[in-house]
Amino acid sequence: MKQIYADVIQFRGSHYDFGYMQGEQIKDSYLVQNRHNQWKVRTPRFQIIVEEAQKLFQQFGPSIWEEFEGLKDSLQWPMERVLLEFGGYRVKVPRSGCSILVGEDYLVRNYDYHPKTYDGRFVSFQPTDHGFATIGTSQRVTGRCDGMNEKGLSLSYTFINRKRPGDGFVCHMVGRMVLELCQNTEEAVRLLRELPHRGSFSYVLFDGNKVRATIVETSPRGVEVREDSACTNHFEKLKKENRHFLDDSNKRLATMKNSQRNDLTVEKAFQLLNDKDKGLFSNQYYNWAGTIHTVGYFPESLEVWFSLGGDQDPMTFNFEEWLGNVDFPIERINGEVDTTIPFLNMEKADWFKNTN
Repeated sequence: MKQIYADVIQFRGSHYDFGYMQGEQIKDSYLVQNRHNQWKVRTPRFQIIVEEAQKLFQQFGPSIWEEFEGLKDSLQWPMERVLLEFGGYRVKVPRSGCSILVGEDYLVRNYDYHPKTYDGRFVSFQPTDHGFATIGTSQRVTGRCDGMNEKGLSLSYTFINRKRPGDGFVCHMVGRMVLELCQNTEEAVRLLRELPHRGSFSYVLFDGNKVRATIVETSPRGVEVREDSACTNHFEKLKKENRHFLDDSNKRLATMKNSQRNDLTVEKAFQLLNDKDKGLFSNQYYNWAGTIHTVGYFPESLEVWFSLGGDQDPMTFNFEEWLGNVDFPIERINGEVDTTIPFLNMEKADWFKNTN
């Protein structure tokens, strides 16, 4: 078993200062060193056009561009490299899993992906210039792979396919924009319809105002909206976008829906996703689909449950108290997973070695 961790990042201030602070934190880190080394063996299948990216961010998320400026000044990088590593525009995304379950007052999610991509950062940010305060797990530093904002809007997403990518924002930057700019599901749906999407993903939105979640199916070719209480890795409306092999996705969806026929408390829902013997937790790290964290968001109480690895008791974060200037008392979350693959945030994790 590998012992892993995620750092708890807390910041209140402007986007520029937030970017500068993050640059100071990561400039000598494994996270930056590993990503730099990865480009030695991986050829990006996209272009970085600073002017085009800036124009889109000025349209949809101008404050996030200020965060890029802070990162640039702290790291002393050209903006091209900041956007390559952290921009979230026109970036190719590999395959992954993920299961999401929504109950009466909670959203619980398994984040299934590859260890060599994991930031290991659980971030709370309260901007003083523009946007809602947010809490969630970061991806590519500036993006969010799941989270909740001060209004209780919760978001997570599931990967669908890599077919025919378009020019647009990738999933984690989309997640960041939605959480920071939208106060409820209706506003989030409107933004998701407006944004240009790089790949095909389902975005699961839950703000506590409906019994079921709103699921927005997005691709470079269209957007559809539906309601449901569980989501895995296939579309129900944009079916032409689905991959050919969906057995695992359908199996995980059936497991969650069968469990919902009973009175599924949040404790049971969290265990369903996090316990290794329930059929949803995955050890397929080598196949880009191993469960790294399980997280629960509670729109009404603004609490968050978070655990790394399986068979874990979640750690509780009271975001409402944090918004009242009460800092979380811990700096790191610990856990363990059954793999020998290096983690991006804590050890040398080059793509040269084929470890599993």
